[in-house]
Amino acid sequence: MGKSTVKRVFSSIRSIINLAIKEHGLEGTNGFLGTFIPDGLRETTRKPIPVDVIRDIQKTCTEMDDDLRWLIALLSDTGMRLGEAVGLLKSDIILDTDTPHLNLIPHPWRRLKTSGSERKIPLVGASLWSARRIKQSDPTNQFAFPRYCNEQSHNSNSASAALNKWLRTHAPEGCVVHSFRHPIRDRLRAVECPKEIIDQIGGWSSSDVGESYGEGFQLSNVRTWMNKLCLSIS
Repeated sequence: MGKSTVKRVFSSIRSIINLAIKEHGLEGTNGFLGTFIPDGLRETTRKPIPVDVIRDIQKTCTEMDDDLRWLIALLSDTGMRLGEAVGLLKSDIILDTDTPHLNLIPHPWRRLKTSGSERKIPLVGASLWSARRIKQSDPTNQFAFPRYCNEQSHNSNSASAALNKWLRTHAPEGCVVHSFRHPIRDRLRAVECPKEIIDQIGGWSSSDVGESYGEGFQLSNVRTWMNKLCLSIS
């Protein structure tokens, strides 16, 4: 783990211990307060997948046409987090509308990272192809990716391991499944998409308080920029 990841984990542990002490009226202090994190920990930087490689991967996904490739294709043109995608229900995929989209909401088996992570993402390009294939799959199962998800939990770690193993032979060294997320920002910047829309698409929090007011951009407006994103890769 990199230093930032270790700090995040220890922060969660401190919060859990603090809550336990408070709720149970325990004496003593939290042993995880003021934990020293040495500077020598290696920081890992995820490499983005180049746009031309994304195009080749998407083509391969349509040729192989199975659930793992549906998952990769869905991530490639939405910028979702892997856990967000793995925990989807088929009913979260809305196709019978003028603007096909994902309705990304929390579920008992999969929470979302932040309140801003709850959002609607227009489906375009490879993600739209993937969504259609998912909806056409096993009609007896409500989950988009039943291999990794059920009513109790979702296993994004297993999905990550399987996808990263496949990506090792289809993407440059150092690229992992999360490497599809950050290039979405670059691809949207390349078509001059406004920052507020980029943040809305990816569920990224903004430091601008004013951006938290209102209901955000209309789905049709967001889709216009998503379509430009796909044109930039064709």
